[in-house]
Order: sequence, then structure tokens, then C-alpha cells
Amino acid sequence: MNILVSNLGSTSIKYQLREMPSERVLLRGKLERVQDYRKAISSLPLEGHAIDAVAFKAVHAGPSYRGTFLIDDGVIAALQEFLPAAPAHNAIYLTGISAFQDALPGVPLVAAFETEFHCTIPEYAAAYGVPFMWRESGVRRYGFHGASHQYTSERVPQLLGRPAARIKLISCHLGGSSSICAIDNGRSIDTTMGFSPQSGLENATRHGDLDPFAVLFLMQRNRWTIEETVDQLAKTGGLAGLSGIAGGDVRDLEEAAASGNTEPALALAVFAYQVRKTIGAYAAALSGLDAIAFTGGIGENSATLRSQCCGGLEFLGVRLDTERNEAGHSDRVVSSPGSTVAVVVLSTDEELIVARRAYRVIGL
Repeated sequence: MNILVSNLGSTSIKYQLREMPSERVLLRGKLERVQDYRKAISSLPLEGHAIDAVAFKAVHAGPSYRGTFLIDDGVIAALQEFLPAAPAHNAIYLTGISAFQDALPGVPLVAAFETEFHCTIPEYAAAYGVPFMWRESGVRRYGFHGASHQYTSERVPQLLGRPAARIKLISCHLGGSSSICAIDNGRSIDTTMGFSPQSGLENATRHGDLDPFAVLFLMQRNRWTIEETVDQLAKTGGLAGLSGIAGGDVRDLEEAAASGNTEPALALAVFAYQVRKTIGAYAAALSGLDAIAFTGGIGENSATLRSQCCGGLEFLGVRLDTERNEAGHSDRVVSSPGSTVAVVVLSTDEELIVARRAYRVIGL
């Protein structure tokens, strides 16, 4: 069975075709600067391969869809219902689903939701202190980047030569969108993103944790509409807002900070502090710590930021090996031999997890 995995970004389409259950990659590619998703999807260069199903790394459809599902009217309605909670993500996926329905009529479409891996988070870690009616409406911690955190939970035991059931792991997916997950026995027990992807760590252009009354205060004082406020928080917040550098790309921030610019340096310090603080908190939640994993565009590629995130964690037994941390691009251990906590760098494979989930649903 050939499953086409579609990973839709704000201006890009990453795609990967896998033969299942062998998991062999038949085709992969990425389209940049996409403006018309329908046109781009209808002209994907599939090189004559048969497509038996299309799977999406879908984001948010609320409490009834925290898993992997064949896409039907119910899934689409739930994506539309939770569009305000993930406007940048759900809007793109709704367009993509419609485009694939037109381009490949009759081919099953599957939504593998990012929230699935976090279904194991205990209620006391997921509940918010809000009115009961709010909780009944679906307001709770859902967590995202589930495919990446799940892949990390499976890959780290392989790198360390230890069974997952014996590893207390903190997975740091750091990129344009970032989150951290506490994993015990291969199961998510807590994560930084909450009701929406607009929470937790600072993201490139989206803010992280924020007192909601600060938002209400400025909305009332400036008479901003909901749309104006959301646009500011989603497009000019996060690392971009802290640094004053449009786009909030860490590479640009590091370059500017190295030249002596104080605001980019502050943004990087805030981000590293958030990661370091969360690692300490999750070590407590896990009642111990065996490994920390860094992945995502920042986590995998910025040796400087990894060092900043781990600095000060020696009391937990975390010690980086400078040479290992700065050398190489393969999946590897970058902690020193004397470190009681293994620090791992790896390249995530969300598409593999999505393909496995989709095959589990439609390949039986």
C-alpha cells in the first residue's frame, strides 16, 4: 500500500510517499513559496506512482478526534469548529483536504492528529482552572507535535540501547514552532503546548505562555478587534516580537546577537531559559531523568542553543561534551561520558509516524 504523507506549512508542502508496511520511501519532496494550494497539490510530481491513500499530519479537532481517523464530514466539521484555536494550521489543512479530494477522487484521506500522542497525559496535568462549562466545551491541555515526540520516544531507546520502558525522557522539539514533552515508559505525561499551539515556549512568530488578562487589557485600551489581536500575536509575537527581527528565525537572531544587538540576545536568552526551566520541572514530574533529546530545526542544528539550554543543569547530572555537541549532523549522543543523563540530538521523522498511523487505520 502506497501512502502519501502531506505536511502542509504556511507557504510550503512537504510530501513523502511510503510503501507500507515495509516503510520504504518511494518519493519525497518539498514545494516552497506556495500561494495556490489547489494548483500545487494537483501538480505534485508523483512520478507515476500509484497512491492508495493520503495521510495528513493534522493539528486540532478537539476532544473527539485525538487519534487517527478516516476523513469524513465529522472530521471536517471538527476542524472547522476548532479553527479559532489553530487558525494558521486548520485553515491550511481544510484547504489541502479539499484539494486532495478533487485531485484524487475516491482515494481514502486520513487525518493523524498531533494530539494523539498526548492522550496519556493524566487529567491533573491536562485540566485548567476554568469554569466547569469551559471544560465541558473542550478547554483543556491537548499538546501538539505529537508525531515528533512519538518518534523521539521510539528513536532514543535505539540510540541508547535501552528499552523504552526504562527511560525517563524529555523530548525538546525546537524549531519555528517549539514544544517540550515529558515521556515516561514511552508515554507522554506532560507537554508545554496546551489548548492551542499558541502556548508554551516562544515560537518564531507566535507567543508562548502569556497572561490572558494582558491581552484583554490591551484589547480594551486600544479597542482592538479579535482579528487584529490574533494577527499580532500569531505573526509578530514570539521570538520575532522579542528580537524585533521579522520571522523570528534563530539563525538570524544568533547572527544579530553576535554583532552586539541586545534585543536578539534577549530573545535567545528568554528561549533558552524557558527550555532549561521546563527540563527542570519535567525532571520533577518524571521523578527522575535518564535522557534529554533535541530535535527540530533549532534543536538539531544549533549547538550554541543546546549548550545554553543545558547550561546550569549539572545538578541533574547533565553534562555536554563540547566536541560532540559541535561536530556532526547525524543522530548521536552529545553528552560527556561522565554525564548521568544522556543528551541526544536526532533528526525527527514525523512522516514515518503519520504513515504508520494511517496504515493502522486503513491497512487492516
